[in-house]
Amino acid sequence: MRNNKFVVIGAGALGLATAQALLQRGAAVTVLERGEVGRESSWAGGGILSPLCPWDYPDEVSRLALRGMALFGALAETLHQTTGIDPEFNRCGMLVLPPFDAKLALPWCAAHGVRVERRGDALLLSDVAQARNPRLLQALRARVEMLGGRIVEQCEVKQIVAEDGRVSHLATTLGDFRAENFIVTAGAWSKVLLGEHALTIDIKPIRGQMLLFKFDAPPLPHIVLQNDLYLIPRRDGHLLVGSTREDVGFDKSTTDEVRAMLQRRSSELLPVLSGMPVIKHWAGLRPASPGNIPSIGRHPHLQNLYINSGHYRYGVTMSPASVEMLLNEIDGAPQTLDVTPYRWT
Repeated sequence: MRNNKFVVIGAGALGLATAQALLQRGAAVTVLERGEVGRESSWAGGGILSPLCPWDYPDEVSRLALRGMALFGALAETLHQTTGIDPEFNRCGMLVLPPFDAKLALPWCAAHGVRVERRGDALLLSDVAQARNPRLLQALRARVEMLGGRIVEQCEVKQIVAEDGRVSHLATTLGDFRAENFIVTAGAWSKVLLGEHALTIDIKPIRGQMLLFKFDAPPLPHIVLQNDLYLIPRRDGHLLVGSTREDVGFDKSTTDEVRAMLQRRSSELLPVLSGMPVIKHWAGLRPASPGNIPSIGRHPHLQNLYINSGHYRYGVTMSPASVEMLLNEIDGAPQTLDVTPYRWT
């Protein structure tokens, strides 16, 4: 891989983590971003490093998420030490409130080595961690640039040009980009960007809206989850509340209806929120894929085109494991996990 030239399309958590890993192996890497670095789904999410109610997901999601969770602490520590930017990796635990299926949850935790404590009618998953998304992305960007990576913002890929079973170049709004290998990490835009080369890739945007509150000190000791509502306490007193799943295409606008719903539901769980001002209200577009199962690996017909996308809500959580899987494929190295469910077929 040393001195091989790669172009990575998309500068979110997956794109930057992929670029960092390639650079560490001696590759030359250019990252293209249609907007600003790290300002889409990776920035907009809450940074919970676990699937919500993980026992409700397919094994293909659990395996990749658990591997990512196991690797994330070391990634965060390396980023902090090398860049001076703290991603705020925090193993704060997640309190899961009813309703949930305890007959499913407890055996699942036991089978997967996930520590769980009963707290009345609730379950505390004490090893669940969080990261602060914007700071994680700042650290990843700094690390990529420190390693010699080139990042080009405001550069939209208009066409992936292929001939004779290979991608020859990318036609972009800033001209053509050529390399030996190309990796698509464009999140919700991946299928549109691939065009005719997408084949069976089925990735679409699903909007999620979030609220932010500010306390003098963290109002909760753990992440709190009930159904699809979560409250995430940051160390500096900020509290994130989310989120929704809205199939509205590439529309990132926020709505008063969702704002009122999130305020009402979060106040029921944490009454002190009633009447508190909302510091910020935003939306992001998750790269949704069937079963929440991402696509990772080489294109079946174009030997120098790869994908690492479609992680839905768990791109940050899965990023270390996804990058590990992709680089093992590029290198022809043994895989830690069965890659079959994630292949581009």
